[in-house]
Amino acid sequence: MAKLRPPKKRKFGKGSMRCVRCGTHEAIIRKYGLYLCRRCFREVAPELGFKKYS
Repeated sequence: MAKLRPPKKRKFGKGSMRCVRCGTHEAIIRKYGLYLCRRCFREVAPELGFKKYS
């Protein structure tokens, strides 16, 4: 059986931040301290009080 290495910890750059909901490193929305990926943001935006105007 092959040895499994732990995943590399990202220390700097855009990829260091993770979505607090799903854990992905891609498309993080940091404004207002949200730290959500765009997919999770679209799901929870109405609960957070954001409105879609058009």
